[in-house]
Amino acid sequence: QVQFVESGGGLVQPGGSLRLSCAASGSIFSIYVMGWYRQAPGKQRELVARISNGRITYYADSVKGRFTISRDNAKNTVSLQMNSLKPEDTAVYYCNAWPSQNNYWGQGTQVTVSS
Repeated sequence: QVQFVESGGGLVQPGGSLRLSCAASGSIFSIYVMGWYRQAPGKQRELVARISNGRITYYADSVKGRFTISRDNAKNTVSLQMNSLKPEDTAVYYCNAWPSQNNYWGQGTQVTVSS
């Protein structure tokens, strides 16, 4: 069973950038689509971006043009480059397969955008 560990979160000012990383304990090659999700306080978890093994990507409208998802199957990692961050991007960010699998949720990494 694959486990995911997210890292790279932190406190950043509006307009700043962060790069999140997701390290898998096993191979992600068999997981055709990987995604980054986020959950803000009081809100449901939502899909932010996803990427297939063929590098086809999808972005939520709220992050399109600002976030970039990538994956490295050889290193079993998925990354999320976040630029031009806004206060509304504040949330705990998770990686998972898409559609998500309940047994793949990790602890997530906190991203706080505030001045």
